Amino acid sequence: MKYAILAILIGSYLVIDFIKKRRARGEDVIDINPKKRLSFNMKFIWLGLAVAVGALIVFTSFYTVDQTEFAVLTTFGKPSDSIVESGLKFKLPYPIQKVQKLSKETFSLTLGYREKGDQLQIMEAESKMITGDENIVLADLEVQWKIVDPISFIYNTSDPETILYNATSSSLRTVIGSSTVDDALTDGRTKIINDIRENLVELASHYNLGISIINVNLQDVDLPTKEVDAAFKSVTDAREERITKINEANKYRNEKINQMEGEQAAILSKAEGEKISIVEKAKGDVAKFNATYSEYKNNPNITRQRLTIQTIESTFSGAKLIIVDDSGNTVRYLPIENVLQKGVE
Repeated sequence: MKYAILAILIGSYLVIDFIKKRRARGEDVIDINPKKRLSFNMKFIWLGLAVAVGALIVFTSFYTVDQTEFAVLTTFGKPSDSIVESGLKFKLPYPIQKVQKLSKETFSLTLGYREKGDQLQIMEAESKMITGDENIVLADLEVQWKIVDPISFIYNTSDPETILYNATSSSLRTVIGSSTVDDALTDGRTKIINDIRENLVELASHYNLGISIINVNLQDVDLPTKEVDAAFKSVTDAREERITKINEANKYRNEKINQMEGEQAAILSKAEGEKISIVEKAKGDVAKFNATYSEYKNNPNITRQRLTIQTIESTFSGAKLIIVDDSGNTVRYLPIENVLQKGVE
């Protein structure tokens, strides 16, 4: 539209400038015939209008689409079924066809505060809400979103950004209203954020806004007074310390359990080894007994004598030799063991 107005202004300026120059030269004074002068002026007026219409067609028929933009082409107000790709494009002049452009960037919507340059403006009326256990908290939220369906974004609702703002406020208050103040201030924040995101995605899909929720950040959740906030922080610190102590105790327990399990495994392994050794020894003794018994069956006397001798040798191997007469008196004999020992040395 602005190009059309610019074209008309340029054409009007050229016509007026041309007429002024002719009057300055006195050309319109020489001709005293008013009809002829009127016909001459009308020619230039039509010429100016033709220039204006030509400029209008040129300026409103060619347009460019950047890679960071969406472009929707409408014909007599009706949008096309597809999105215009990036590059230099041609269309019918305004008002037959019109192009609406939208950015592909990621937008940020804040609830509870506003950022104005380096300044941070707190919106307490937006952030104040009540929890499920009837406590008042101040919650700040940031939602990052982007346009994924520009046709739906433009034509399905009259003000999609306002609807998104209201949906964000509703989602935050719904989730906080069903949570306890402990959850909102301590370790329940992750679940709250996930619930807000799911609720917001559902509302955006229900209203068919043509947007995608990229991220939801629960910035701060505080209590409305400093005294209550300080008391809650003390409770939070105590809870965190309790969790730390529990984790340390669980760590010590796990270390002791692992140590005992290792010792148990070592004892079981040693017992298993001894069991195998005893079983194998027993198997060897059985094999040895069976072999002796086979020899005994073949030669009983010889085997009996050999066994008797082996038994005596094993029994008296460390005994000292003492000769006793029939009267029972002890007769000391030459200490053969000492002689043999000295002979060995």
